[in-house]
Amino acid sequence: MEKKFEHKDVEKKIYEMWEKGGYFGAKIDKTKTPYTIVLPPPNASGKMHTGNVLMIAIEDILIRWKRMKGYNALWIPGIDHAGTETQITFERELKKQGKSRFDYDRNTLYEEIWKFVQKNKSLVEAQIRSMGASIDWSRYKFTLDSDVLNTVCETFEKLYAGGLIYKDDYIVNYCPVCGTTYADIEIDYKERTDPFYYMKYGPFVIGTVRPETKFRDTALAVNPKDKKYKEWIGKTLEIPGLLGNITMTIISDPDVDPKFGTGIMKVTPAHDSHDFELSKKYNLPVNPIIDLNGRMDFSWFIGKVNVDPKHIERAKKYHGKKVIEARKLMLEDFKEDRLLVKVDENYSHSVPICKAGHDIEPTILPNWFIKVESLKSPAHEVVKKGEVNIYPKWQEIKYHRWMENMHDWAISRQNVWGIRIPVWYNVDENPDITASFLNKDKKVVTEKLVDALKKHSLDEVKDGLQRLMVPKNSKFKIGKVAPGERFLQETDTFDTWFSSGQWPLVTLGYPNSEDFKYFYPTSVLETGWEILSKWVSRMIMFGIYLTGKPPFTDVYLHGIVKSTDGRKMSKSLGNEINPEEYQAEFGTDALRMGLVSGTAGGKDFSFPREKIIGYRNFSNKIWNMARFLEMMFEKFESENGKKISKFETGLSNTDKSILENLQFTISNVDENLEKYRLSDAAEAIYHFMWDEIADKYIEDVKKREVSAEKEIGLSVLNYVFTNCLKLLHPFMPFVTEEIWNNLSGILAVGEEKKPLIASSWPK
Repeated sequence: MEKKFEHKDVEKKIYEMWEKGGYFGAKIDKTKTPYTIVLPPPNASGKMHTGNVLMIAIEDILIRWKRMKGYNALWIPGIDHAGTETQITFERELKKQGKSRFDYDRNTLYEEIWKFVQKNKSLVEAQIRSMGASIDWSRYKFTLDSDVLNTVCETFEKLYAGGLIYKDDYIVNYCPVCGTTYADIEIDYKERTDPFYYMKYGPFVIGTVRPETKFRDTALAVNPKDKKYKEWIGKTLEIPGLLGNITMTIISDPDVDPKFGTGIMKVTPAHDSHDFELSKKYNLPVNPIIDLNGRMDFSWFIGKVNVDPKHIERAKKYHGKKVIEARKLMLEDFKEDRLLVKVDENYSHSVPICKAGHDIEPTILPNWFIKVESLKSPAHEVVKKGEVNIYPKWQEIKYHRWMENMHDWAISRQNVWGIRIPVWYNVDENPDITASFLNKDKKVVTEKLVDALKKHSLDEVKDGLQRLMVPKNSKFKIGKVAPGERFLQETDTFDTWFSSGQWPLVTLGYPNSEDFKYFYPTSVLETGWEILSKWVSRMIMFGIYLTGKPPFTDVYLHGIVKSTDGRKMSKSLGNEINPEEYQAEFGTDALRMGLVSGTAGGKDFSFPREKIIGYRNFSNKIWNMARFLEMMFEKFESENGKKISKFETGLSNTDKSILENLQFTISNVDENLEKYRLSDAAEAIYHFMWDEIADKYIEDVKKREVSAEKEIGLSVLNYVFTNCLKLLHPFMPFVTEEIWNNLSGILAVGEEKKPLIASSWPK
């Protein structure tokens, strides 16, 4: 053996040997019990992060362990197109080139993103291989593969036929910059200090951070128990404003905090989700003031007759301006009309932001929705009954709360990148549809179809199409192909969680493949706790809806890997960690073991740099133990002229003790892995090999002078070390496989000549 373990020299070579040898594949064998894991697909938007690397390490440990125990172990790989996130990343690249998505028609933009994603896919696949993942690459899936698209669209058709799909105007989290909606669970929040404006509203003073939405306020709300305003509830007032009077009624709302601001709240249903719910309760008008580009829309006012010219000029001044710019102009006019009472410049509040970090603008949009009531109930019950087990157990409460509070799910996104919703609109039957498209001169045209088709051919609209804005009551047909020449397809795509919610099904060839019949339901879904509601719940819903069975038996939720400073990793904080750098410096085994040993209880943890260094040292330690064993065998055989025989009798108390400790360690590791206590299992092997074998037993064997005692000691050491390599292999596959290969003539006492990956788990 070489004096030192050089991970850079062996990792790629060993992985190629595993892959070419077919050790990752799983063939249908009904005499064996299947054990299946479907890899949560890393995003195609860029390289894997530390959370993905942790996920790979955990799942590879489980699959190698079960494979060695004789299960028919299948681990299916794949990558997610990651709709919104990938398109955001691509658009950043376009911006560097001085371009934007509006320079392209829809089909061309899709093709450009496709090319971008193919490069990312190859990078991610290389990362997965570098982590030692014993994945069955022959079953690789991408969420935009044709068979996946087919299944996803058929699920939509089935849901619609079952009365579970509808289209409606609804308040959504909309990003005017990204041009798409986000689900509640997809948005983040950041703390920010903004001015808080106190303004006159007739006889009242109200406080707001958003004076610009005043023009579409439709009511004022007070707490019914607030004595200050109780007498006003139900009264209708004429409220003076910058564009004349606004008629508003004072309504009762127990959610209003009497101690916040002045205790009275303006109600803007088109731009606040809470206010939107009030509009349904009190039948209030819902009229947007901000358009989908994040600009103020006063077109409804500018065309009015018998209106003060001063007010018309003000509306024109605000019209088409971005919100912040318009707000400044309005504040000047509020001051001029003496409607601004005071400003608190240090108001701290939580602001919703999208994945790209832009402010969310609650907006009314027609969206495709799923009615979730009949889907979520059985998905909730299987966890309550223990048919699906969530580990660690304390994470289960999050699932219950989400399922109890889940409301109808908006599944449409205003993206180009993704699976296009299979809905078609006849252009002659839907004159109110608005289309944005590039004309022959590559200029963006946005018009109602009825007007656009007077000046442009339908082919020109189709070829240059960017987006359709379709009223909720438009007529449509569902299908994978166009029903006729005069049809345009919906330009919205499915929410990524809609397609990835069917991941266990599409990876196994649902509904008729032999793989699906044998390997479904899968054994365990391992992922980060933060997507328990976004993804895990939806997979359980779809699994039961489409097959009658939940898609997995166990769910293991690992914690989030934070930076070494304990904060969430982010580019803005400059604390991001590149796992590839640690692989290069310390080896993949050390990175895997270091990350896994930090996952106790599935809790969040700081990136364990010191543990990774420690496990690099452990790699060197077991390498040196192997070298010692090799040298001692060679020396004994040279001095005694015979091979060391397998121990039968004559064991000392020390020999018996190390064998008993080995049995305890095997049981301990098995028990901990069964309960997904991977950190405890890793620590048990580490301490046994370092503390019991290296520090104690080897030292005892070194001191033995009687030939028979030495032979027994070396034979026992060989047996114990061989089994420890097996125990450690799922955790640190490269160094253990390399040692096994180097010492195959010694270690394979009673073993067939085969790689460690194909050996049996210790009993």
